[in-house]
Amino acid sequence: MDAVLSRTRLQALYGNSPLEHLKTLVIAYLLLKRTLKLQRHLRARGLIQSIQDLWTWTTQEVMLLVLRLPAAQKKVDTELGKARLELEQKMVPQGPGVTRHLALPTESQSSDWILHEMEKMDAEFDKHVDWREGKISGAVYHGGEDLMKVIMAAMERYSVSNPLHPDIFPSVRKMEAEIVAMCLRMYNNPNGAGATTSGGTESIVMAVKTYRDWARAVKGITEPEMVIPETAHVAFDKGAMYFGIKVHSIPVDPLTRQVDIKRVARAINANTIMIVGSAINFPDGCQDDIVALGQLATKHHIGLHVDCCLGSFIMPFLDEAGFPVQPFDFRVQGVTSISCDTHKYGFAPKGNSVIMYRDAGLRHYQYYVNPNWVGGVYASPTIAGSRPGAIIAGTWAALQYMGHSGYLESCKSIVSAARRIARAIIEEIPELYVLGNPPASVVAFASKSADINVLEVGDAMSRKGWHLNGLSRPAAVHIAVTRLTVPKVDEFVADLKDAVREARLAPSGKGTMVTLYGLGSSSAVGPKLVGRVAEMFLDTLFKA
Repeated sequence: MDAVLSRTRLQALYGNSPLEHLKTLVIAYLLLKRTLKLQRHLRARGLIQSIQDLWTWTTQEVMLLVLRLPAAQKKVDTELGKARLELEQKMVPQGPGVTRHLALPTESQSSDWILHEMEKMDAEFDKHVDWREGKISGAVYHGGEDLMKVIMAAMERYSVSNPLHPDIFPSVRKMEAEIVAMCLRMYNNPNGAGATTSGGTESIVMAVKTYRDWARAVKGITEPEMVIPETAHVAFDKGAMYFGIKVHSIPVDPLTRQVDIKRVARAINANTIMIVGSAINFPDGCQDDIVALGQLATKHHIGLHVDCCLGSFIMPFLDEAGFPVQPFDFRVQGVTSISCDTHKYGFAPKGNSVIMYRDAGLRHYQYYVNPNWVGGVYASPTIAGSRPGAIIAGTWAALQYMGHSGYLESCKSIVSAARRIARAIIEEIPELYVLGNPPASVVAFASKSADINVLEVGDAMSRKGWHLNGLSRPAAVHIAVTRLTVPKVDEFVADLKDAVREARLAPSGKGTMVTLYGLGSSSAVGPKLVGRVAEMFLDTLFKA
């Protein structure tokens, strides 16, 4: 009894056992870690935004629980079934005259038969868009028939080539290196480093991967975070999801459409690996304040990626073409990487982009190297292993064919056309306003009045044959001007005036833009349902 009392007194005097102390320390560490995460989140989002995020999440979860009730689930399934059927009717050819090729032919088909079958397939889609008419926003960046012939000849010459084997295809290796060198010089960093990729998304994803690995190796960061404008390309979110990185999405100024620099600064913390700016962004074609972002990146010793995928071969020529432009390239202190799509305004074949770094040391964190594989040492610069050398050859040919003077003239004509559209909206269409001050090829417009739904305007433009992009926050519509658009500017302005009149006098409320925006914004579960429709769209892509 005395011994028990003695142990009790000792525990009271000196505490519990070492195991109990360890448990207490672990709990304290976990609580501290959670507290730091919460503090960083609140600092980046702000108290009001955090409360709004929590409310949105709670409402969505409650509504999703309600939708699991049998009656509600049946209604949702019925509506989604209708959406699936509508997608398939639009995208998958129907009828007795449609031939489906679901298995290999027993014997080889002739080239004449193959070309004829392709003509039949094109004819099956009698309502498909003819991009040659120049009434689409972006999508096809056509450099002209003469350039197309040059590109196709180059691709045919290197149709079986693969940069994975530079010893077998040395010319492709040389062309790829020269494409990167040309872009680096164009963005004022001739001594930098880079690589070609399959497109802007892969260039951005590679940058995200690079900064994650750099921060882990150099700064010991194991819970990486990145800070991006809300107008940044969704590929940054995609890369963050792939590589386990937390994203802080920062609002933009409603007038300038530039990311809020003070909010970016507040969101940076010890786990931040990179910040992002666009020159130009996809939604409204505006440019962030790259100089201010560069100062933040330098101060905190973090990466600054400038997304010039859409600006590509327009932004570097603006100044020489006589258009004002704010600094955006490697001349800005703090800029450590830039993505540029050669297959946009560089008029290269689809499937080529360039990711550039300030120096080769940073590029090393992009590589994947495995020296221990039983198949031999494996090393690749980007996500892909085998890559189409034909695309590289076509890109090299396009850059050589266009040259500096060709891209300068292209910049002048495209940007002049975009400015004509913006000026017409400002001066001739009082119901609309232009978002921000777009410096290059994209013009986005929204409605000044609640009497006109700008997405109704977009749907009216669709009925006139135009294929534009609907935006949100705020609701808006944009056009990315290309060389195909240039001769159609006056027609666009005239149709836009008529579309505004139609949207005011006879709104339908049933167009694609209006319907999708309403589904996405009018209820707590809207985005979830839009996501399910998007999944059905992707499924339909593979329905033979």
